[in-house]
Amino acid sequence: MLKIIEKTKIWFSVSLIIIIIGMGFLFYRGLNFGIDFKGGTQVVINFGKEFNKSEVDDIVKKYAPNAVTNTITNDGKAEELEIKANNFDSSKVSEVINELKEKYSLGDDALVSQDEIGASIGKELTKNSFIALAIAITCMLVYVGFRFEFNFGAAAILALVHDALITLSVYAIFYIPVNTPFIAAMLTIIGYSINDTIVIFDRIRENFKKNRRADVVEVADKSITQTMARSINTTFTTLVTIVAVYIFVPTVRDFTFPLIIGIVSGAYSSIFIASPIWVLLKKHRPKRNAVKA
Repeated sequence: MLKIIEKTKIWFSVSLIIIIIGMGFLFYRGLNFGIDFKGGTQVVINFGKEFNKSEVDDIVKKYAPNAVTNTITNDGKAEELEIKANNFDSSKVSEVINELKEKYSLGDDALVSQDEIGASIGKELTKNSFIALAIAITCMLVYVGFRFEFNFGAAAILALVHDALITLSVYAIFYIPVNTPFIAAMLTIIGYSINDTIVIFDRIRENFKKNRRADVVEVADKSITQTMARSINTTFTTLVTIVAVYIFVPTVRDFTFPLIIGIVSGAYSSIFIASPIWVLLKKHRPKRNAVKA
């Protein structure tokens, strides 16, 4: 039987170090909010043929260092490029278009669209994003608390907060642009992580019902050991798929990258964070929280 709970301080310390470093970067320079939140210019360029994205990115970065680029696939071929950037005015757009025309022999109709996105839209997106996250977490707390007990619900929500903070920390440390797909990914991460956590909690409840006088640490360790293989296998197969999508489908990297971070963090928190928190809560409130049948 694995001794997971006995090493709680180690698991908490690992997460705490990452979060403290991430929050330090977050308060020092903030998140790198992209065009979807801060406003800016969105440009779509049609090459009429497949092109080398890395070469095009080098050209774009000369005029818009913080630009985010994505290929747009038509009939299975990546023939269009979408550029999103702040401080990307018409003169810079013209310079980019002219250099690309010269290098790739593009026609005069290469510029498909050029749109300005106002910062007011970004504020509304930010507000709605926080509302969506708050509703999702509240609903999950109510469900887990009703389905199991308060201690399980509190532990599950704290584990979800852990996953969100780890993902934010990675984005803050490496100053990765944050756009609307990031919010969709965060909601997906919360759903995935809570599912993995509930599997372990359900096994804890079953084992606890079989022997109510058993030590909570022993019950937790036994339950984690019994579900460890399932958690690792599920996480591994999911990661293989998401990483493949990240590599071969560049247009959705803004969505898949935070998913990769969140899935790894979610698997870690389900085993090494949620269960130890439940044990701590159970020890501090042993009489007020009997496991529901």
